[in-house]
Amino acid sequence: MKQPKVALAHEFLVQYGGAEKTLEAISEIFPDSPIYTAKYKSNDMSKYINGKEIIYPKGLIHKLSSKLCFLFSMPTIFESFDFRKYDIVISDGTTWNKGILTRPDQLHISYIHTPPRFLYKYSQESTKWEKPFFKPFYSYLVNFIRIWDYVAAQRPDFIITNSETTRKRIHKFYGRDAKVIHPPVDFSFNSKDGLKKAVVPYFVAVGRLSKYKNFDLLVETFNNIRFPLVIIGTGLEEVHLKDIAKENIVFKGKVSEEEKHQILEDSAGLINPVTDEDFGIVPVEAMAHGKPVLAHRSGGHLETIIENETGMFFDEETVDSLSEKLVEFDKAIKNREFDHGKIKEYAQKFSKERFKTEFENFVREKWEEMQKKETAQN
Repeated sequence: MKQPKVALAHEFLVQYGGAEKTLEAISEIFPDSPIYTAKYKSNDMSKYINGKEIIYPKGLIHKLSSKLCFLFSMPTIFESFDFRKYDIVISDGTTWNKGILTRPDQLHISYIHTPPRFLYKYSQESTKWEKPFFKPFYSYLVNFIRIWDYVAAQRPDFIITNSETTRKRIHKFYGRDAKVIHPPVDFSFNSKDGLKKAVVPYFVAVGRLSKYKNFDLLVETFNNIRFPLVIIGTGLEEVHLKDIAKENIVFKGKVSEEEKHQILEDSAGLINPVTDEDFGIVPVEAMAHGKPVLAHRSGGHLETIIENETGMFFDEETVDSLSEKLVEFDKAIKNREFDHGKIKEYAQKFSKERFKTEFENFVREKWEEMQKKETAQN
């Protein structure tokens, strides 16, 4: 059986987050594979990704179209990539690159992090397009792209996703089955013992400061409770959140991976206010430091957090609900009700090595099935 030639496709290489860490892990499985993408900013990428062959559109026309007609240009960009010389194409993303074009004799496997929120409205994410001036045009455009998105989701031969929550969304919106392989969490940081006490105990929250991440709820709650809070991340809501935050809340903005892990290491615990989280890598990263997590009882949190063992849940998206659980969470931490060693041990089930093994086995299995089918037909 011949060794397949593999290409990777990732939507945008413009920020380094959970999706890019997943791409890195896939690339480590297939180290000779080039990475196709619509946009690439080397300054925002890891050294590992920058060391790979990156194939992306260049030129003034592309730059203008991507700014002026972003939503219109994306389907065309991904459909224009030429994958004819590859046996296997592995795409990962949310919206665009599952729509790449491959031949019947090629294997296309797509790791879909979630169907796009802006198309299916299962949680709210604010965009500049929803301002009154753009809204009529935007509504028409979304209907058009929703049709394209459904068609694009039929193109992969197989779909992998990050959680049972996302698997259900994929089945609902696309009518497709998906294999769940939880995304990789890197434990290569220099963790201490998970028990280090900060000079001033604080809680931490990490994420993009956008509407659907519920950071406004978090800030309002900590404004009332006045526990120290450190927020890592940037986004459209940053200015507003800083305006309403009181002095017990510190905004760190964009930080390095090393600094993020140090802040997690020194914290009392993580607060993750997101509802219907796709998977949630940050809670697992916190648990890898032995830190308990307080999160909303929904989505991927239900697959990563064991109540009263690795964290707690709050039930309603209200200041009262979060405040009540936050006080209980703080008391449990001070009373040493969480076993930091067991939390760290539990987090290991989401390791990068586990992901790579599961992912490689799935790809190999589907490739071998395809080869046997072709042999039987010939």
